[in-house]
Amino acid sequence: MSTYSHRNENLSKDWQNSLGEDWQSIQQKYLHTLGNLTLSGYNSEYSDHPFKKKRDMEGGFKDSPLRLNRGLGNLDTWNAAEIEKRAARLAGEALRIWHRPELPGPVIAELRQPRAESGFAIGDHPNLLAPARRELFEHLSSETLALDPAVTRHFLKLYVAFKAETNFLDVVPQKARLRLSLSIPIETLRDERGLARDISGKGLWGNGTTEVDLNEESDFFYVMGLVRQAFEYQMGGD
Repeated sequence: MSTYSHRNENLSKDWQNSLGEDWQSIQQKYLHTLGNLTLSGYNSEYSDHPFKKKRDMEGGFKDSPLRLNRGLGNLDTWNAAEIEKRAARLAGEALRIWHRPELPGPVIAELRQPRAESGFAIGDHPNLLAPARRELFEHLSSETLALDPAVTRHFLKLYVAFKAETNFLDVVPQKARLRLSLSIPIETLRDERGLARDISGKGLWGNGTTEVDLNEESDFFYVMGLVRQAFEYQMGGD
């Protein structure tokens, strides 16, 4: 509710006198601002009454047990100066009660980056549309998304990104295979079969430094084990 009524565009003479000669612009400027807003269980009873009646009536500001209304019962008038004074006090209390969170610099930098939907979909990757390749890709997607509820899939122009905190797997659809770019150093990867390749510094599509191929003839669950390691590496696992 407001300490003065907003239901009547033509305020009563009492309210016009309280707000001053420029009462219309003051009403428009301050009506929905912090300093003029409060809580009450008597909003309908307050109606368009003058401030002093709202202050002194049963259930009025003088009787209010709410700290939010502290000081209103001691005022003789309600005008722009009092609204600004109360707004400053409430804003100061809000800053004291609700502290601004402190975030690490890299997190702040990432949050400041513009974010937008890519606008791409699976149809923008023709190499994923053949039935066998589509089935393989969806199998890879379902297993990767099942690693953690935080994992998301994003279709981009040149590849498909799987993210937790950041990209841990980028899938580059090619005619003969899916090229998987893993965000894990190759020396950290446990790859007994030696399928992965070090692509650090080569400037290929995708964000990872390690690459492995996946096609319909691959040992899917072995390759999925490499993907899982990239996810766990990003999340700080062993």
